[in-house]
Amino acid sequence: MDIRSLQLYLHLCDNLNFSRTAEQMHISPSTLSRALQRLEQQVGSSLMERDNRSVALTRAGREFQRFAQQTVGDWQNLKARLNPQTQLTGRLNLYCSVTAAYSHLPDLLDKLRREQPAVEINLITGDAANAVAEVQQGQADIAIAARPDILPTSLAFIAIDTVPLHLSVPMVPCQTRQLLQRNPVPWEQLPFIIPDHGPARRRCDAWFRQMKIRPTIYAQVSGHEAITSMVALGCGVGILPMAVLANSPVRDRIELLESPVPIEPFVLGCCCKKQRTDDGIISAFLSVLT
Repeated sequence: MDIRSLQLYLHLCDNLNFSRTAEQMHISPSTLSRALQRLEQQVGSSLMERDNRSVALTRAGREFQRFAQQTVGDWQNLKARLNPQTQLTGRLNLYCSVTAAYSHLPDLLDKLRREQPAVEINLITGDAANAVAEVQQGQADIAIAARPDILPTSLAFIAIDTVPLHLSVPMVPCQTRQLLQRNPVPWEQLPFIIPDHGPARRRCDAWFRQMKIRPTIYAQVSGHEAITSMVALGCGVGILPMAVLANSPVRDRIELLESPVPIEPFVLGCCCKKQRTDDGIISAFLSVLT
């Protein structure tokens, strides 16, 4: 039983997907299967139940997972104590939105690379609303995310910033601007562009409730950047994070309106699985947050 096999097993426990673990750990699926078979032979028990559709830990597998976490953690700590100057090596799978890659990630990665230059960063960009799920499913080690209303108990979250949200309208001549010039503003007639899910969608729904309106929904889309573009083109009104607006190439086509009711800001932070906060590379990244 060796440390590498234990690391492969822990990665597989995180995402329960042989193909994904093989790809991210740079081995073939057959090599991964053989490594698991060797561990099961050494333990004397089946560690995972698997068929063509799913993979699940057995009772022995969950117990062995705790042993593997402790063993790998102890090994990393021992190496650090014996040689404090040893640089970490390996890959960090990091998920964030395109905007976060502009607004918050550069400073964090600059610090990490100064302290751990041998760590490879695998950057995955996508819809901010999917950030927490990416970590839960094992597709990312760490994600930059807005703190959800209910944080899963399996995740750790370290806040890094507070991001205001603003009522955003097009500056170009369009039907939306004509409606906004009326007094009073006919809020229910305005076309709204809203996220299809995630914390930003819940902010929009809360705003509609506070305003006591049944909104006209022009579109439900994925990603703040897409909403920003649609607002800039005159398609409708959006509720957008200031970080997205500040970094958008179409910022000069959008006007901010004072909202009649308050909009709760995002608490932006980095999240990862609690059970992995002591992993060498993840721990190194979390340390740069302070």
